[in-house]
Amino acid sequence: MTMTNQDADVRRALRALEDDRSSVRLRAALAVGTTPDARFVGKLVERCAVEPEFFVRDMLTWALTRHPVSLTLPEVLRELRSESARARSQALHTLSKIGDPGTWPAITREHLTDADDEVARAAWRTAVLLAPEGEGPALAGVLATQLGRGGRETRLSLSRALVGLGDAILPALDAAGDDPDPDVRMHALATRRLLDDPDAGFEYAIEEAKRVVALGGSGQEGH
Repeated sequence: MTMTNQDADVRRALRALEDDRSSVRLRAALAVGTTPDARFVGKLVERCAVEPEFFVRDMLTWALTRHPVSLTLPEVLRELRSESARARSQALHTLSKIGDPGTWPAITREHLTDADDEVARAAWRTAVLLAPEGEGPALAGVLATQLGRGGRETRLSLSRALVGLGDAILPALDAAGDDPDPDVRMHALATRRLLDDPDAGFEYAIEEAKRVVALGGSGQEGH
């Protein structure tokens, strides 16, 4: 069987996606997204799971969104069950970019509470984006179990996700305001502050919450 020019281009692109140089991989992902071909989908998903560079991973995800959802979605959904944290986090990120509401059930409590912060953060963002109407309170309840978790970036990511659910988070935040763990109370207070005043800024909200907790308050006074 004679190889066509298109076949040769596909093979070159597939090899370039595995090049040792990140600049070559980035250009290859851009090229693959610019000229979609069903033969690229499997390799794009495979590379998402192992690509070390953030910008290349983001371009791989963009390239996937340029292919038909009927081809990409089954492959991406399979990655949600991967043992690789990077594969899970990038699959969740890709779901957020595909934006298919029908994928909401694939985001499980296990993803939302994943021990890996990158996976959890991706799950929080994607779940808030895809949650159907009426699921806000239940999702807020699960997300609230993660209050006080991790460092600044993880806490900021969770607060942003919770605020994205609007007033549906109020019961969960009120309950967290009575938590015996001061980190949980502080994080809940800061999130409540951001909900009330989105322009306050996370650092200001955290410092204010620290003062309230240090004085023994729950932050619910006046609400």
